[in-house]
Amino acid sequence: MKVNVEIDCTPAEARAFLGLPDVAPLNEHLVAEMKRRMDENITAMQPDELMKTWTSFGLQAQDQFRKLMEAAAKP
Repeated sequence: MKVNVEIDCTPAEARAFLGLPDVAPLNEHLVAEMKRRMDENITAMQPDELMKTWTSFGLQAQDQFRKLMEAAAKP
């Protein structure tokens, strides 16, 4: 026996029916807090320092990858 049940409702209605909590206010609060923190810290970012950090990490990663490949190529 095969039974198909089709329910037409919104996600909010489904959450309420299943007894799940409404997390929309919490999500809005978290997004607002993230925006506030980003706005506060964006002025503290210095492009020169960011580029130095990103470049040094990139060079280290490239060097490690090259060493890994060289080690794998050796018999």
